[in-house]
Amino acid sequence: MSEVSDEDLFAAAEAIRQKAHVPYSHFAVGAAILADDGQIYAGCNIENAAYPQGNCAEASAISAMIAAGAKRILRIYVTGPGHQPVTPCGGCRQRIREFAEPDAAIISHGVEGKPLHATLAELLPHSFGPDYLNG
Repeated sequence: MSEVSDEDLFAAAEAIRQKAHVPYSHFAVGAAILADDGQIYAGCNIENAAYPQGNCAEASAISAMIAAGAKRILRIYVTGPGHQPVTPCGGCRQRIREFAEPDAAIISHGVEGKPLHATLAELLPHSFGPDYLNG
C-alpha cells in the first residue's frame, strides 16, 4: 500500500467539493478521509430546503467509508472557501469521534488561507466516545 499524503487528501476533498449541493448558503465543503483500509473516502455537503435535513461533508465521507466496509478514520482533510480554516461543526466532531482515536489528525482548510493541523482531541476536548459504552 502506498503512502497517502495530505496533498492526496486535499485533492480528493477539493474534487468532491466541486460537486456540493449548496443552493442556499453557497458555502461548498469537501471532506476526504484516509481510512484504516488505506483508501480515501470523500464527501461533500448537501443542502436541503428543509435546512436541518442537509448533510455535512464529513458525514457524507463517513457514510461512504462505512458503506465500503472500512471501520476507522486515520486522518481527515476538510476544505471550504475563504481564508479561515473550515473546521468540522460540533455534530461532525462527534461523528468523527465515533470512528477515530483522539489523536487522529484533522486538517481544516479555507483554501485561500493556510491549513490548520489539529488532533480530534484538540477540536473536541474531553469527548464522550464509544469506549465509554464498551465497558
